[in-house]
Amino acid sequence: MTLRVLIVDDEPLLRAGLRSLLDNQPDLTVVGEAGDGGEVVDLVRRTHPDVVLMDVRMPGVDGIEATRRVLAEIPDPPKVLVITTFDNDDYVYDALLAGASGFLLKRARKEEFAHAIRTIAAGETLLFPDAIRRMVTARPAPSGLAPRPSSLTKRETEVLRLIATGKSNVDIAAELVISLETVKTHVGNIFGKLGAANRSQAVVFAYETGVVAPGHSLR
Repeated sequence: MTLRVLIVDDEPLLRAGLRSLLDNQPDLTVVGEAGDGGEVVDLVRRTHPDVVLMDVRMPGVDGIEATRRVLAEIPDPPKVLVITTFDNDDYVYDALLAGASGFLLKRARKEEFAHAIRTIAAGETLLFPDAIRRMVTARPAPSGLAPRPSSLTKRETEVLRLIATGKSNVDIAAELVISLETVKTHVGNIFGKLGAANRSQAVVFAYETGVVAPGHSLR
């Protein structure tokens, strides 16, 4: 299956480079480009991408607001992978909070871009636990989310903390000595109780609500 990718970045040279890189992959095709977040929703409706590569810092409508609009206004929306110059960017944290499935540095190798797109298109999340911890530690205060850690059971809290380390469902099942189906049930319950759309958002919510302490080592 060929994965359809939409590139959103205000730098034409970067868009051209990404298009060249991705179009050389046999299972990836670029279906459109945008230089401003305000164009994204209409382009998504016309091109039906599986994944949107979204720059977070753009003039006009930035990647955070564009991500919110795509996920709110498009039925069965594409996955959003935010791209950034710095891995401690507050914009990235807010994009994950808005529902992006992960982030990648613009200086990443072409193999990393292709892998990241395939990963989130498959429904997985691209997490960098140390980078997310640095982002939340640098923030002066939570973003205003109502603390809800008490709604999680003890086991759900354990699972959420392991998600925050970047572990997959298979890894969590092995570590807690429970079945994969049980892990999936816990993950679904966590998403429902936190109002999270995906694993990245659940991890951000875990920090925001105090389930995972910003200064706590996750490894």
